[in-house]
Amino acid sequence: MKWLDYRLQWERTRRVLPYVEKGASILDIACADGALFRVLDERLSRGVGIDMDPVPTSTDRYSYVQGSFPSAMPPGEPFDVVAALAVVEHIPDQDQSAFAAGCAAQLRSGGRLVVTVPSRTVDDLLRVMKAIRLLDGMRDEQHHRFDPRHAIAMFENAGLVLERHSTFELGLNHLLVFRKP
Repeated sequence: MKWLDYRLQWERTRRVLPYVEKGASILDIACADGALFRVLDERLSRGVGIDMDPVPTSTDRYSYVQGSFPSAMPPGEPFDVVAALAVVEHIPDQDQSAFAAGCAAQLRSGGRLVVTVPSRTVDDLLRVMKAIRLLDGMRDEQHHRFDPRHAIAMFENAGLVLERHSTFELGLNHLLVFRKP
């Protein structure tokens, strides 16, 4: 990843901070190198990271699973927070309902799902930035002009309640926070 990729990752990661209380447990979907755990470390009691790409080595507090969510998730206690940062827009249409249901199933009652999803216009901007080598960005075959409004319906249909919807990075990204009743 290039410097700008890391900067964008940090901007998404810091959006989770207000929703993580001291002693919380968290599931990070598409955890990559475990950056979210490093940022939240002092607040967390435990964490599980899952990613289709190679994952870091597990530790006493953080377990990593290489595989697809939700099918590869091991059984365990529900989480206080589930984070899906820059993930939903990569999920094929036919798998979105199962993904949303999986997120809801992993949350304890009262827990929060924190999602970031780019605006539809971001795909073209990212392709230009990749072409001029400012960032590595997304895999082109996985991005398909996902509409952030669709994410709201997707997670509400899974039984979650939208608590917050805002934009950041000049409106290029959306923050969606849902609560499990």
